[in-house]
Amino acid sequence: MLNMSGIGKSFLGVRVLSGVDLEAQAGEVHAVVGENGAGKSTLMKILAGVHVPDEGTITIDGRTVAFHHPLDAQRAGVAIIYQEFNLLPERSVAENVFVGREPARRGVVDRAAMEAETERLLGELGETGFGPRHRVGALGVAQQQVVEIVKALSIDARIIVMDEPTASLAEHEVELLHTLVRRLQERGIAILYISHRLREVFDLADRVTVLKDGALVATRPITELTTAELVRLMVGRELSDYFPPRATPGEIGDVLLKVADGGNSRLRGIDLELRAGEITGVAGLQGSGRTELAKAVFGAEPFTEGHMTPVRPRTVREAMAAGIGLVTEDRKAEGLALRQSAGDNALLAARATGMRNGKVRELLQRVGLAPPDPEREVRYLSGGNQQKVVLARWLNVKPRVLVFDEPTRGVDVGAKAAIHDLVRDLARDGVAVMMISSELPELIGMSDRIIVLREGRIAGILPAGSSEETIMHLAASHE
Repeated sequence: MLNMSGIGKSFLGVRVLSGVDLEAQAGEVHAVVGENGAGKSTLMKILAGVHVPDEGTITIDGRTVAFHHPLDAQRAGVAIIYQEFNLLPERSVAENVFVGREPARRGVVDRAAMEAETERLLGELGETGFGPRHRVGALGVAQQQVVEIVKALSIDARIIVMDEPTASLAEHEVELLHTLVRRLQERGIAILYISHRLREVFDLADRVTVLKDGALVATRPITELTTAELVRLMVGRELSDYFPPRATPGEIGDVLLKVADGGNSRLRGIDLELRAGEITGVAGLQGSGRTELAKAVFGAEPFTEGHMTPVRPRTVREAMAAGIGLVTEDRKAEGLALRQSAGDNALLAARATGMRNGKVRELLQRVGLAPPDPEREVRYLSGGNQQKVVLARWLNVKPRVLVFDEPTRGVDVGAKAAIHDLVRDLARDGVAVMMISSELPELIGMSDRIIVLREGRIAGILPAGSSEETIMHLAASHE
């Protein structure tokens, strides 16, 4: 279906792709993986007609093509679904599917034909829970992704690129997406799947191509690889180096935060202790109360029942004054001022609490921001670097308790390892860490103890190294 051969590209004299080869067969899920900056997005944008390659050829169905505009790629049957959706929230589903290509009758948009075709395409994907007249802004993230897939089907796409399609999805929504991907496979569509989540790569992909520093490292059938081998191809180091060593009993100190019978509208009977030097993992299914627990400890959605020491904060400011920090799940919406500089973002907590600002460049160097430029607007940084700016903010004010909600969501493998090291270093410095993660391998690899939530209550507390099966049994069981 697709053959990209010897693709090269430079921007302002900087080489970002060097002789990359990529092919995809009809009905194949072909994963494209690598660290941020490996060249994945640039390669996909060349295929989508956003960038023109400096060298190399692209053939589709054996015919050489040259794309100078995204419309050229669409006409050739290529669709790309970006991580940030390209939808008009105040328009209907049908209007979004056919935006710029509205069917007309006697010079007037044929709304009935547009809605009928959208209904047909939705039907091909199975039960979606919405129709062609629903307003897109009222749909959930997973449903908006379905709209993007329907847009791709509406142009009769034979090659669909999915760029980090599950980065903003809950666990049950990921399963829905996987079902849709398999239906697209059955239709003979070639799918190029970019993801940092290695479990998804092994669950879905038939083959995987690894890029590093703009060059092709390898293309292999997924059945010939293990997770350890894939990580080594991506980052050049062993999986055993992926997580830092856990705390020893002697490194775990006093209780710095205690909740007794804590509750609010979403939580009930929470008994929790966070100790200096310890990373306490928090597991649970979507809706179990994980994020609500983080926000309650931080005073954003405070406990209204029970006791919490040293203070039960009623506001975020009270929590910060007590030495409690929170790295939020959605860094773009809740964690960062995107149009401000990295330096200003790193100093937000210090300014809010009246502390001294500290030396910003040294702070950004400490978290491994590359390059450590305090003047650069954070909206232009990669996901991993944005998360490092958030970490720098809390390192600056030296919290006693720091809560991480999905600290590595949407972050590449190399940046994940750097964040893991920073989290463990904080614990070694005597900070009590609470870490929420949907990725069970990460939670197991990082935690000294794991709390499992179910329906707003603690279902159980497990020791370090507990199995995924044990965690999921507690998270899902109603016994």
